[in-house]
Amino acid sequence: MKPWHQDNSFWKEFAPVLFNPQRVERTKEEVDNIISLLNLKAGASVLDLCCGPGRHSLELARRGFSVTGVDRTRIYLTEARKKAKKERLKIDFIQKDMRGFCKPNSFDVVLNLFTSFGYFEDEKDDKKVLKNVYRFLKKGGVFLIDTVGKEVLARRFQGSDWYEINDILILEEGKICKDWTWVESRWIMIKDGKKHETKISHRLYSAKELSSLLKDCGFSSVYVYGDLTGSSYDDKAKRLILVAHKGKKKK
Repeated sequence: MKPWHQDNSFWKEFAPVLFNPQRVERTKEEVDNIISLLNLKAGASVLDLCCGPGRHSLELARRGFSVTGVDRTRIYLTEARKKAKKERLKIDFIQKDMRGFCKPNSFDVVLNLFTSFGYFEDEKDDKKVLKNVYRFLKKGGVFLIDTVGKEVLARRFQGSDWYEINDILILEEGKICKDWTWVESRWIMIKDGKKHETKISHRLYSAKELSSLLKDCGFSSVYVYGDLTGSSYDDKAKRLILVAHKGKKKK
């Protein structure tokens, strides 16, 4: 069987949950924060790695950035291209597994948002992705990764939970395993009277572990934050945000 993240039916069926209206509404604010945190300059070249239906790619393009979006899921890219065409936005959307995409020395910024990292069972694949990201960046470029930190999850973890999103009922069961390096989840979605069920899993990184991995892949400096506003990564952190730099531009 294919890994869950290569199952196209999962991305299609659970899209209303993953990209619900409330999350989409936060996109402008998130992009505001990313621009401020990274001090992005107008016209910078940006790679949105694992762009999904392109909510961040589209918003960045609206603001004048040169954007490339990469994702493996065709239906998401089709949706993103339609929106870009409707708004007359020039975005290069590419269908590719993040491990296979390679465009060296092409971007000022690489973004990996919304816990789109750590899906692969072989940890070497994670390192391969980060090494590729380092190669994608121009000298002085910056990489931002947004994920769920091990420390954050440990603070708020529940074995089971349920919630509603726009008349869709979601039930989740989670399990921490492999010595706190992996989380497995079972999702059940009740929509229009029909039940959809799936299992997802991904690797867990602490701030220290992921920071060290980035440095092992060549990044010269790594800064850690608790959200996209640049707050401290402490006991109140909402996310694990790492900003890694590829050297410095020569004056």
